[in-house]
Amino acid sequence: MKIELPFGSFNLPSLPKFPSFSLPPLRVLPNAALGIDIGTSSLKVVELSRWGERRNLKNYGELRIPTLYKKPFRTFEKSTLLLETRDIARALKAILQEANIKSRRAVFSLPDFSSFFTNFQLPPMSKEEIPDAVTYEARRHIPVPLSEVIFDWEIVDHATQSKDPLDVLLVAVPNEVVNQYQEIARMCELDLVALEAEVFGLIRSWSRDERTPTILLDIGAQSTTVNVVSEGMLRSSHSFDIAGNTLTERLAKAFSTDYETAEREKATKGIAAPETITVLSPLVDLIIKEIEAQALAFKDSKGKDIQKIILGGGAALLPGLKDYVAKSTGKTVEIINPFHTIFYSPVLEYTLQPLGPSYAVAVGMALRALE
Repeated sequence: MKIELPFGSFNLPSLPKFPSFSLPPLRVLPNAALGIDIGTSSLKVVELSRWGERRNLKNYGELRIPTLYKKPFRTFEKSTLLLETRDIARALKAILQEANIKSRRAVFSLPDFSSFFTNFQLPPMSKEEIPDAVTYEARRHIPVPLSEVIFDWEIVDHATQSKDPLDVLLVAVPNEVVNQYQEIARMCELDLVALEAEVFGLIRSWSRDERTPTILLDIGAQSTTVNVVSEGMLRSSHSFDIAGNTLTERLAKAFSTDYETAEREKATKGIAAPETITVLSPLVDLIIKEIEAQALAFKDSKGKDIQKIILGGGAALLPGLKDYVAKSTGKTVEIINPFHTIFYSPVLEYTLQPLGPSYAVAVGMALRALE
């Protein structure tokens, strides 16, 4: 299998082009495909079909880890992402069977914290010289031998004059991680079309036409990622480990309760209740500091202000979070709705609305599979 990095994924052309790992394009456009998001605490599958330019929701499913297992799907050892391959394959098969999903063409998301992102500039040069120059720079920026990773790159700001430098975004993923995803697909008898970093799925499910400088904040269970997007392109991506689980653990410690009870308190009260805001606001303030740092760095390099913040990930609907971020940053804050361009039965409206932020990556992967 040939694997590429699209910009946002590993190397398939996309809208916009993201780095991704992919197979040679098929002559016939697929009419149905899967997006699969393997998270730390859950596994999500979205099945979309196409009719011309129209995208339809055929099916979706989720399996939370506590349903089957006492350990997470993804863990870290020696800074390498490890997947419980057989457990994930078993869980994925269960979802496909239970939801009666027949599509075999699939794109898997790669967690942002297992991907390496960096930005650098190249001096003015011809198109033919760029690949060798990027490879040379990659050896300087990627902290492991290039033989141990698959990497791709994209020119995110094309020079307007021959003397202008070229801005490059480089993405790399360990071979071990790629091999594990390939094995999961093989065990589930899926046609693995591509592997794509989560952030690119998030961008795709958010908006294909948005040009305004924006921060996409992806708050997952294990990590939070601040992504700066402008002109439809990822400009920078920064991940850190203050996330949903951190908030739950802080509540459990503060209230001397068990994790499950703290998780329910977080989901129902968030930072909207007096007893929880005093516990959680210091952690949320740290996330906001990361947002402000990335916004300042973007303004320093591009001379443009971030206009809005989009909340995604499982913690995006935390009660009070949207208003708290808006008040703290002075920016317009919205919650991502990946289904806004997808056709589905009206009876699903109230079901899908609260699921949107946590399904954004899976929807983005399914859209990628249909391209």
